[in-house]
Amino acid sequence: MDAGILQSKSRSFLSAAIRVVIVAAALLCISSSGFAFTQVFQQSYPLPSGGRFALANVNGSVQVEGWERDEVEVRAVKTTEGDDGDLNSVRIEVESARDGVAVHTRYPQDEGVPVFVDYQIRVPYRVLLSDIATVNGSVSIRGVEGSGELHSVNGNVDVTDSAGRFSAHTTNGNVHLELSRLEDGAPMVLETINGSVLLGLPANAHGDIRARSLNGELNSDLPRIVRGSYEGRGFHGTLGSGGGAITLRTVNGGIRILLERPGV
Repeated sequence: MDAGILQSKSRSFLSAAIRVVIVAAALLCISSSGFAFTQVFQQSYPLPSGGRFALANVNGSVQVEGWERDEVEVRAVKTTEGDDGDLNSVRIEVESARDGVAVHTRYPQDEGVPVFVDYQIRVPYRVLLSDIATVNGSVSIRGVEGSGELHSVNGNVDVTDSAGRFSAHTTNGNVHLELSRLEDGAPMVLETINGSVLLGLPANAHGDIRARSLNGELNSDLPRIVRGSYEGRGFHGTLGSGGGAITLRTVNGGIRILLERPGV
């Protein structure tokens, strides 16, 4: 075969091979840029029915679900797209006592690390959620009976398939509370600044309710006795025979108060 043809074919093959290498390198870079390191913490701690549980997080979501065991299962998944060494700089600390369990997420002081911690928690059905809080992430409670204080700054707060009395606060996010039974007791506050508030209650709920939205619609299908007239975008009314105070507030968003399970 002619040497020129061989050289031409060699150059073509080499050129094609180089293109394949370049494409493969580019794909590797794209893949590597989205790669995340994870580390899992999982432990169980005894907690009697009706005990206290608290959790403080910073970056990441918190999901709490009731179960029939007299113990708390804590599962925390730490994730980073930076240095995998950052995972060890964020610590999960748990305080366990006879009548309560508290979980703390400890970040290094004066040192920002790009680590997210997402919690999946199981607690006894009957429980006092004394303080469940995160800064950047959602808070979700499901299938519990009791009371609690729930907080986020940038994220939604949801309570579903539950009974009792809960307060929920966020700044940038929606608040959605859905109770099969409303207990009487301390004042209950559902509030956000940039987001909507939805409260679903059983038809036989009792309480003294106030609702106000500065820049949003207000809708309610609960039977009530309104004390006085509507004031702007708010009202004050009595549910059933009255009882514990319930306050709903938002600045930029609507408020809905629905009977039974809202299903939305």
